Amino acid sequence: MVSSSIVLRQCRLIGSDADDLADIAIAQGKITAIAPQLPDRAPTEIDVAGQLVSPPFVESHIHLDSVLTVGQPRWNRSGTLFEGIEIWRDRKQNISLEDVKERAIAALKQQAQQGVLFVRTHADVSESSLTALKALLEVRDAVKDWLALQVVAFPQDGVYTSPDNEELLEESLRLGADAVGGIPHYELTREDGVRSLQRIFALAEKYDRLIDIHCDEIDDDQSRFLEVVVAQAVKTGMGEKVTASHTTAFASYNNAYALKLMGFLRRTQINFIANPLINITLQGRTDTYPKRRGVTRVKELWQAGQNVSLGHDCIQDPWYSLGTGNMLEVAWMAVHVCQMTGTDEIDACYDMVTGHGAQTLNLGDRYGLTVGRPANLIVLEASDRYDAIRRRPAVRTVIAQGQILAQTQPALTQWLLAGDRPASTVGIITDSKGVRPPRLD
Repeated sequence: MVSSSIVLRQCRLIGSDADDLADIAIAQGKITAIAPQLPDRAPTEIDVAGQLVSPPFVESHIHLDSVLTVGQPRWNRSGTLFEGIEIWRDRKQNISLEDVKERAIAALKQQAQQGVLFVRTHADVSESSLTALKALLEVRDAVKDWLALQVVAFPQDGVYTSPDNEELLEESLRLGADAVGGIPHYELTREDGVRSLQRIFALAEKYDRLIDIHCDEIDDDQSRFLEVVVAQAVKTGMGEKVTASHTTAFASYNNAYALKLMGFLRRTQINFIANPLINITLQGRTDTYPKRRGVTRVKELWQAGQNVSLGHDCIQDPWYSLGTGNMLEVAWMAVHVCQMTGTDEIDACYDMVTGHGAQTLNLGDRYGLTVGRPANLIVLEASDRYDAIRRRPAVRTVIAQGQILAQTQPALTQWLLAGDRPASTVGIITDSKGVRPPRLD
């Protein structure tokens, strides 16, 4: 029997009853035992003290090639998707391998210390140099010991808007991209959009890759490429490997059409990704009032049994100037924007940044708090999923592939109003010379 290298004591496992605590043993990078009280000792023992232990967060959708570029070369004054694309078109003329790698790794470290250990990033492959893609493939290798990164070949400018883009997309797959992407609503015509999706599915079958489409990320209720994605998934049988990202136009469809589309969705288990932080700010920009929320029908898709996960999309770039990389912020926004305030709905929003994201990324048995699986887990200063989303506490400990990756000490607040506490506890603060200030009482 292999001896444990790490044992976590008194863990409140995600989804377990409040009074059920367990120990978790880790050896050789895997979870080797989970039981109420494990007798064996380990070189490293962590007293979790009843805090929440969860599988790590999953970032289902981000653009690491553009992170941390806000204001370069200018700010997005209109706040629209299309101005963001124009700004990025200018900014990417000057990107280099080192520029992309430095920013991407900085963002991944920021996310990892907040419990994100699985990430799917899109790489713009509309430039002949394929600099963004090559850089992110190098990043994938550089971080592999502590984070699993998937890279999507994403033709930001469309597959058929330029003579070279189709070949650049296929070359990206030959270079090793994990998934093939598209943006059919940005093609020149509806017919080109349909043709691009047909080509994407053909490439995915040829190279045995996943699919993740930027689909109908627009307020236009006549942008209806999701039905084409569904049709291709049904015809090819690739459903579980297919993801429709954004689908914001779905929120603008009339209910008669939306219900028909929901019926089609039952025929294939494609995945959906919503990005509530950015789509609540990008969408509805041309509306007066009432303004659309701009986020796809997350609640209805979840109620219908479709797999829905959540992502940031952007962190401090031409499309979104904010963001910290914290997936609890994404889930918190989803609770509000999608009106998922019931207890089971709040729990579902937490699942959308953990297990549902793992399903989107097709992780299989590489993810989860199960004996025999890789030891990737986080300790949250929370009692359950509701508490985690409500307070968005710090992730105390991050364990990646059986190693302690990061630990964070939560901020400590002391109440100093003398009348509300015993006098003996007041006056503990000292000045720079170590002299206590006058007592408050």
